[in-house]
Amino acid sequence: MISKITIDKVYETARLEEVIGDFVQLKKSGSNFKGLSPFSDERSPSFMVSPVKQIWKDFSSGKGGNVVAFLMEHEHFTYPEAIKYLAKKYNIEVDETEQSNEQKEQASERESMYLVSEFAQTHFKEMLWESELGKAIGLSYFKERGFTDETIKKFELGYCLDQWDGFTTAALDKGYKLEYLQKTGLTIVKEDPNNPNGSRKFDRFKGRVMFPIHSLSGRVLGFGGRILTNDKKAAKYLNSPESDIYHKSKVLYGIYHAKQSIAKEDNCYLVEGYTDVIQFAQRGIDNVVSSSGTALTPEQIRLINRLTKNITVLFDGDAAGLRASLRGIDLILEQGMNVRICTFPEGEDPDSFSKNNELEEVLSYLGDNSKDFIQFKASLLVKEADNDPIKRADTVRDIVNSISKIPDRIKKEIYIQECAQIMNISEAVLFNTLAQIEKKEEKDVKSQPKEEQKAFDVVRGKDVDEQKQEKVDVQYVLERKIIESLMLYGNHKEEFEDLVLKENESGDLVLEPESSEIKVYEKIFLDLQEDEIELANEDFRKMYAKLIEALNEAEEFSITTFVNGLEQEMANQISSILMEEERYALHNWERKEIFPKKKELGVAQLVSETILTLRCFLIKKRMSTLQSTTEGTEKDNREALEEIMNYIQLNKLLNQKLNRVLS
Repeated sequence: MISKITIDKVYETARLEEVIGDFVQLKKSGSNFKGLSPFSDERSPSFMVSPVKQIWKDFSSGKGGNVVAFLMEHEHFTYPEAIKYLAKKYNIEVDETEQSNEQKEQASERESMYLVSEFAQTHFKEMLWESELGKAIGLSYFKERGFTDETIKKFELGYCLDQWDGFTTAALDKGYKLEYLQKTGLTIVKEDPNNPNGSRKFDRFKGRVMFPIHSLSGRVLGFGGRILTNDKKAAKYLNSPESDIYHKSKVLYGIYHAKQSIAKEDNCYLVEGYTDVIQFAQRGIDNVVSSSGTALTPEQIRLINRLTKNITVLFDGDAAGLRASLRGIDLILEQGMNVRICTFPEGEDPDSFSKNNELEEVLSYLGDNSKDFIQFKASLLVKEADNDPIKRADTVRDIVNSISKIPDRIKKEIYIQECAQIMNISEAVLFNTLAQIEKKEEKDVKSQPKEEQKAFDVVRGKDVDEQKQEKVDVQYVLERKIIESLMLYGNHKEEFEDLVLKENESGDLVLEPESSEIKVYEKIFLDLQEDEIELANEDFRKMYAKLIEALNEAEEFSITTFVNGLEQEMANQISSILMEEERYALHNWERKEIFPKKKELGVAQLVSETILTLRCFLIKKRMSTLQSTTEGTEKDNREALEEIMNYIQLNKLLNQKLNRVLS
């Protein structure tokens, strides 16, 4: 259990824009920041962060909240895990009681798998540094690769002893369940041929040096293990199997250590192996990640896309499957990213090249030899085509096909022009070829069977009423606006012009204005109390009660402190209400010379109109109820009719104040 003192200190210290900036590339947008949603695949930013309010909102998925909510949504942390992550980031000591074995058993399945993986990482590190075999075999191997002690510790490298069940036994002795050791793939369980009711347990990574694979936030998701013997039956590299926490296609090795450098340098180097990443980082180039020897996937590219639009792919000098690797470049282009390619001299790879050269030499080589994908693809394919006109035509078509993947029309045109110069062919022919490819792709999409055809039949048979747009819940909108006003302006002092109902000389009811200077929350509370109005929405009722209490008690009301003290679900709802207005900031109206009026300039008018409109709505609702009770009855309805007439007159007066014409 984490103490309240620790939690309060975490909330006071953590800066939302800094935490989210580790996962999403944020750009300044007025007083806020915006970026691409980390929860959906998009090309136009709909993700907003407010440093002032310390809340965020993702308009593409509808999610929002405070700093803890982001970590719980994005990293699937539990609440305590999110607090611990922030405490670690900001060097805050966590005051908590140690988990008992019983508490470990009660943890959720995903959380249990994370706990097992964290224990495995610690165990493998201990074996590397403290066991005689670990030092003699594992540590010696890393030293031979040229890794320093500092680098080995930074990447938390380890060693799994060459024993059948050494790790498994250690984990079971510490109270970790075999079920989760098996689900994470750390332990393999097989039937025992000598005991039908028993089973045999094996360490998956026995006798291997270990490379832990981390998420963006630094959680251990899985492992890569390299064998050190010449066993031809065993794979040189072995990865954790797919599990609830480890999906190979969605993970990049080194992303945790590289994320800040990628955002800062606005470029990401993409390599093939673990040691490529580690050697580059040791040399001083931190913005490098690896696809772990697998084919690049759209999910991995999107992971980089959150941090930068620029990728430089590094290939070995003698990479056998270089042409096949070009497919990954098309995937990068499809995501709207800028891609460059660099190959190393024959016999060299990123690991060896960075090991054998100084930082300045490596950076100079990368700068001089990185080509955009057109130049690289053309030089590679032209060599293959030689002087064969048919192969040359295929090469041109191949390059244009890659250009067709780019979503940006301007970039397409520029690359077509560049291709025309390099391949010595007219732009008109290339544009024509591009149009043919795009037309074929469009035709292929249209030819696919669609469910819309069935949907059409359903729509055709629907009643007209069902096809009408859903009606707006006016009361919901107005109550939401009251909550927003309390949050943003509750403690502001404003001059309000109230309408007092009086009888004139003729005996008619008239509204006379009276001015008073009070706080916004007092105005809202007194007006709603005077009319005995209770918010209809249950969630808004709870928020309203908490807000009035907080504003009444605190001299200085802080949105951040208030939101952080709420239950997570209510905090998320409040964040969504507060960030709704920021949706319009995404459109950059000022750049179009449109300057919307700021709400702060008319708070009193906004609050008064909201309450008056709610009054009008409730009056009409009451009138409708009274009318329905008088219809079709022979009773004396004079009292009800008199009440309706009074409401009609009051409604007329309120609408005059709102400058509305009654229909």
